[in-house]
This record gives sequence, C-alpha cells and structure tokens, in this order.
Amino acid sequence: MTLRRRESRAGLGLVAPTLLVTIAVIGIPIVWTVVLAFQRVRLATLRKTGLFGEFTMDNIDRVLHTPGFADTLWITVVYSIGGTVGSIVLGLVAALVVRRPFRGRTLVRASMLLPYVAPVVAVTFVWQVMLDPQLGIVNAWGQRLLGWDAPVPFLSQESTALTTVIVFEAWRYFPFAFLFLLARLQAVSGELEEAARVDGATPTQRFRHILLPQLLPVIALLGVLRFIMTFNKFDDVYLLTGGAAGTEVVSVRVYEFLTARTDIGAAAAQAVVLAVVLIVFVLIYLRFFGRRVS
Repeated sequence: MTLRRRESRAGLGLVAPTLLVTIAVIGIPIVWTVVLAFQRVRLATLRKTGLFGEFTMDNIDRVLHTPGFADTLWITVVYSIGGTVGSIVLGLVAALVVRRPFRGRTLVRASMLLPYVAPVVAVTFVWQVMLDPQLGIVNAWGQRLLGWDAPVPFLSQESTALTTVIVFEAWRYFPFAFLFLLARLQAVSGELEEAARVDGATPTQRFRHILLPQLLPVIALLGVLRFIMTFNKFDDVYLLTGGAAGTEVVSVRVYEFLTARTDIGAAAAQAVVLAVVLIVFVLIYLRFFGRRVS
C-alpha cells in the first residue's frame, strides 16, 4: 500500500465520525421532510405513515395556491433584506466606533455583544414592554418629547409592526456582523491610512477608498449568511407579534400549518418550498455578485 493511499484512509477515518453525525443530525431530517412533503400526512396518521407511501403533489399545490402565500413570501423577502442590511450597517458603524483605542474600549466592545448572547425570550419581552402603548417608555417619551397625539401600537398596527420587527432583527444580530468587520478592520495596514492622511484625504475619502474595498469581501459573506439566517427566522417574529399585523413570515406559516391544522404534509411542503426559494435567491446572488466582489 502506497503512502498516499494510507494517508487517504487515515483522513477518511478521521472525518468519518463527523460525517456520520452530520448525516444523522442534518441529512436524515432533510430527507424525511422531503418525503413527508409528498405524502398526505396528518398528526393522527403520522405513526402509520411509511417511508415509501403514496406520493402526491397535492401538498405542493395547496401551499402554492393557498390564499396569502404570495403576500407571506413577499413579507419574508422584505424582512430578510431589511434585517440583513440593517445588521450589517449597524455592525459596520459599531466596528468603526471601537476601532481606535480609548479608555473603556474593552467594556464597550463586550457590551455590544449583549443583544446577540442574551436569551431571545428575554429581549423580546423587554421590547414588548418598551413598545407597549400604555406602559412603554418609547410612547411615554414620544408623547412628552416629540409631541405624539396618541400612543403608537408598534407591534399590533400593520403600518409599524413589520418595520419594528425588522429594526429588532437588525439590533439583535448586528454583533454578528460587528465581530467579522472589526476583525477585518484590525488587519488593515495603518500605513495606508497614514499615507492618505498625509496626502490630505478626508475621513470620508479614507473610508471610501481604503477601508471599504478591504471590507467588501467580508460584507458580501455577511450578506449571504445573514440573509439565509433571517429568511429562516421564526422565534423573533413569533415572540414579538405571533405573525399578526402583517408580519407573518414563511416560517411562522409553516408553524401554523403544523399546529393549527395538524397537517404535517402541508407543513413539510411549505418548508421545502421555502428551501427552494432560498436556494434560488442565493444562486442569483452568487451569479451576479459573487465574482464581482471576489
């Protein structure tokens, strides 16, 4: 046996445990979801359903033609784009603020991670209390300082609920972008900025021509990761509004199919459609923007 073949076998042996765990935790549930999407399965008949039962396209047809599907998909896209852009912009601003040394910088950096590491149940409850029309501090300040005529029901009014949920998404996950961007900023050579400063470049010009080109690959990666994460997000929206007031994203719709209707087949079909749409968006992004950024 040659040395290369022995090294290959040793590598496969080292990778095999991780591969088996990945297949068990990720691969099997995905295959099972796809199988359920093409079968008539309800909660009462789940135990009797076999792996190779009677396959049908009825679930996919019902999902695509159920009233409100297009609106839900559009809301999901708006929510995903808004949350992604907002989190990256806030993360970039935060990274630029704490880039230079100052007294208490370590404490400030640590505090910026709190929205990301805090339990989602706790932070959604705090936001609900803050935005409450009767007891919330936001409405109290708005009426006292900004002259609002009446309290604003941010989470129960269609004109404000989706925007509020997007702002929450951007605030909660900006530390994720902050860590990536700060790490890249720390690697930028100080000599480039010093040379530009000597040549009379303004802070805006230094950011546009020196820092931003260095950050574009990281921003592109963050855009893909955050869009995928936000597109599948469920807990934030459900805990804040329950999907009401024009905030029903596709993941909440899947949950409603599963719990309210106990229709496992339709819920699985909805999840499959969601995955296909997400794959299409990612492929379009990679096709038109991936090469340009790299």
